[in-house]
Amino acid sequence: MPNLFRATKSWSLILAAATMSIGTPSRSYAEAGSVRMEIAKTGFIVGVGGGSGTLTFKGQQYRLIASGVGIGTIGVAYADLVGTASNLRAAADIEGVYSAVSVGIAVAAGAKTTMLKNSNGVVLRLHGRQVGFEGSVSLSGLTISLQ
Repeated sequence: MPNLFRATKSWSLILAAATMSIGTPSRSYAEAGSVRMEIAKTGFIVGVGGGSGTLTFKGQQYRLIASGVGIGTIGVAYADLVGTASNLRAAADIEGVYSAVSVGIAVAAGAKTTMLKNSNGVVLRLHGRQVGFEGSVSLSGLTISLQ
């Protein structure tokens, strides 16, 4: 009978732990935030760019600084972009180097859409207007940090 008591007690503890874990949110649960970025870019063969923006996440705003380099860029352009940052667990997850392969051209003004991902798994989906002239066939690296 003592073995039956120990087995019942063990199952009771396992059941209690499982019940408590169902009611608590997972630490791995990721959320999304909204992003607004203003980026200027110039270059001939090697392009450089930078800008600033804002991340709104869990009701708070965080200032962002962006800088980057692109290969195969010709021209000067300014982009005002808005969108989402998904897979965030904390605001600091947005920091890092983002990459995307893109081919595009904008003359005078045009729509710009991009999707970038960093090593933390954060995905930026941005869209907006670009002003200026830029032609590119590039593998770009954009570094974002919190200010």
